[in-house]
Amino acid sequence: MRDEFNDPLWRQVLSGAQMLFVAFGALVLMPLITGLDPNVALFTAGLGTILFQIVTGRQVPVFLASSFAFITPIILAKGQFGLAETMGGVVAAGFVYTFLGLAVKIKGTGFIDRLLPPVVIGPVIISIGLAMAPIAANMAMGKAGDGSVLLPYSTAMWISMPTLLTTLVVAVFGRGIFRLVPIISGVVVGFALSLYFGALDLGHVADAPWLAVPAFTAPAFNWQAILFIVPVALAPAIEHIGGVIAVGGVTGKNYLKKPGLHRTLLGDGLATSAAGLFGGPPNTTYAEVTGAVMLTKAYNPKIMTWAAIFAIALAFIGKFGAILQSIPVPVMGGILCLLFGSIAAVGMNTLIRHNIDLSEARNLVIVSVTLVFGIGGVLIGTGDGPDDFGLKGIALCAIVAILLNLILPGNDGWKRKAADEAPDI
Repeated sequence: MRDEFNDPLWRQVLSGAQMLFVAFGALVLMPLITGLDPNVALFTAGLGTILFQIVTGRQVPVFLASSFAFITPIILAKGQFGLAETMGGVVAAGFVYTFLGLAVKIKGTGFIDRLLPPVVIGPVIISIGLAMAPIAANMAMGKAGDGSVLLPYSTAMWISMPTLLTTLVVAVFGRGIFRLVPIISGVVVGFALSLYFGALDLGHVADAPWLAVPAFTAPAFNWQAILFIVPVALAPAIEHIGGVIAVGGVTGKNYLKKPGLHRTLLGDGLATSAAGLFGGPPNTTYAEVTGAVMLTKAYNPKIMTWAAIFAIALAFIGKFGAILQSIPVPVMGGILCLLFGSIAAVGMNTLIRHNIDLSEARNLVIVSVTLVFGIGGVLIGTGDGPDDFGLKGIALCAIVAILLNLILPGNDGWKRKAADEAPDI
């Protein structure tokens, strides 16, 4: 049997390029949706992955890149506070992971279960997906996120719907490595259709330089923006834990013990804070890459270091970034119709998998209020003006869900119920 840890350098490099290819679609899609620079996102994904590998002693084969959980708060925070202030909030969000890692180090992993049980995480993840559904629909119909028309409806639908169809067909029926790249497949088809319908403008690509420093943005720290973004970090922190457990299941190792959950959380936190320092999106572990690890049996963490190096190198190719920014809105809209729904489905699966009984008043209250606050746009604060402060959306629903779980009696009920209903083995 081949020992992948002793593979020659050329095989590690090739595997690293393949891992970046798998992560690439989602990596650049998030900054394109939020208006961030995709080249900066490539750079911060590579930097974040390297920081994670250093903190964990290069023991965990994961790749870190753009987190979709932050799409809504980043879009809203940019409009209310500005890009620099938003990045200050991203830097602060990274410290949430550090705090959780410290708490795990002191109190053990049970602390996470008590603070963020499935009845809290499930509806928050559902809200993350469904809160963005109107934006996905608008983009698929050729409109900007605010509803202003960018392309004729018929043209946009002839582009977005085949893009969506290609993405879901590859995701469901694809085999081997192709099943792991549905987003890239959809973008390729969408690009071709956009070219056919005359909806693709590549004029600025010719003007872009081959080599260019990414458009880095230094953070500015505003306490209002920080409080707006920081609570959102709780949801991807749980996503991180699930990702570490998943990759451990693939490789047959318990990464929660070695290098330890506190170290993986610290690595993810440093990666997110570093991204904010350069103007990139927050980072998270990528399930697509875990799938690629399982498929290829490439368990050597050094492969992720090479993927990170390739990401950083691509970040300095100016024409590459210009091509990414030329992706038409309907192409992204078609993909997002599937992507945001998938995020919501993950939240629903969290509730189902842990046997959350919504006939119990406590669970029903937490889930119901969380969903309405997260999706309905409830604002709690001093007002909705540019100089006012208020919590709304994902940040508000995450805080409300945590508080309700801590205040209402019986916060260990889901564990007892799951144990009672578990079959005897």
